[in-house]
Amino acid sequence: MADLRANFLGIKSPNPFWLASAPPTDKQYNVLRAFEAGWGGVVWKTLGSQVKNVSSRYSSIDYGGTKMMGFNNIELISDRPLDINLREIAECVRLFPDRAMIVSLMADNTREKWHELIAQVEDTGAHGLELNFGCPHGMTERGMGAAVGQDPEIAKMVVEWVMEKATLPVITKLTPNVHSVVPTGRASVEGGTNALSLINTIQSVTGVDLDTFVPNPYVAGKSVYGGYCGPAVKPIALKMLTTIAQDPMTSHVPISGIGGVSTWKDAVEFMLLGASNVQVCTAVMKHGFRIVDDMIDGMNNWMDEKGFKTLDDFIGKSVPTITHWEDLDINYHIVANINQDKCIHCGLCYIACEDTSHQSINLTFGNPYNTYSIKEDECVGCNLCKLVCPVDSCITMVEQRKGDEYLNWKEFQRRGLPLNDH
Repeated sequence: MADLRANFLGIKSPNPFWLASAPPTDKQYNVLRAFEAGWGGVVWKTLGSQVKNVSSRYSSIDYGGTKMMGFNNIELISDRPLDINLREIAECVRLFPDRAMIVSLMADNTREKWHELIAQVEDTGAHGLELNFGCPHGMTERGMGAAVGQDPEIAKMVVEWVMEKATLPVITKLTPNVHSVVPTGRASVEGGTNALSLINTIQSVTGVDLDTFVPNPYVAGKSVYGGYCGPAVKPIALKMLTTIAQDPMTSHVPISGIGGVSTWKDAVEFMLLGASNVQVCTAVMKHGFRIVDDMIDGMNNWMDEKGFKTLDDFIGKSVPTITHWEDLDINYHIVANINQDKCIHCGLCYIACEDTSHQSINLTFGNPYNTYSIKEDECVGCNLCKLVCPVDSCITMVEQRKGDEYLNWKEFQRRGLPLNDH
């Protein structure tokens, strides 16, 4: 059996699966249920000056029969009294000392307020702090949340304030509502943060009610931009994670990966691209805490299959494979191949290629059904037919190199090689 034990900044947990700072981690009752279910750690819902939330708070995007493909919330930080939160955090640490307890913080933007809040939280016995520099709604109007994360200079200043006081490991959570997460990531590292986590939610509007004409979520005839998360944001999260994992400065600190993690496969992908652990929210809000069983078993089986003994054996393994477009091998070429024994003759591949791509599929009319084959000389290997095909492994891509040598775009231009003539 593989060893799934995680060590993040010296904070040990039985597995790399943490719950992200969100409604599932806002009180003792939820957190104890999560620990009983097997979660390795939690990031307690953000603490700061007490707020008042509104109703309703959530909306979602359903797609292709899947509920909550994308999830939007306008909930703020904890609306419960600080003293109750602190007492419950201490009790959870006492009952489950082997689980990671991280507390998310968003203090008013003065050195004194940050120092005061840090001292109160450290008295609970928590294992680490996460600085919420990403909340995209409600708190930004107060100069907090994403308003901090969107300005590298302010982010660095706040991190420096925190590091003056904190004795626990500090994780800085980055907002995706920027052109690049790297500047704020670098500024946070310069300020002294011990680790980074990303991404927070993406500012969004999930849709408009066609009867009320008001976007969701609906609050007395009005709405606001909310924070978007769930499976729909995973590709964006993976891209931003990779930029942090590849940057010479930010790559030197551990990264906690967040954004659409719903399965063990998602978790593995985040870790292959540089995350030392992952945080989950939307998936448990949809399916409940027990999904961690499948995550643990799936990662365990995959690691055994690949021969990995510990998490460190594969963390970051895929980071070097992300390169610049101009460094890709132009001589690498693939063409599609249709397995006629598996084909169900639906014609989706033909329609996609004929209408929107390179007209590289032959259609042979037949009785009782049509058949489809590839025009290999015309196929550019774009993958579209394979992606739309509803039958697994019916269409495969076969390598047919254009030349033996590695040739990138820069060298192609330098040699003055011919471009397409049609």
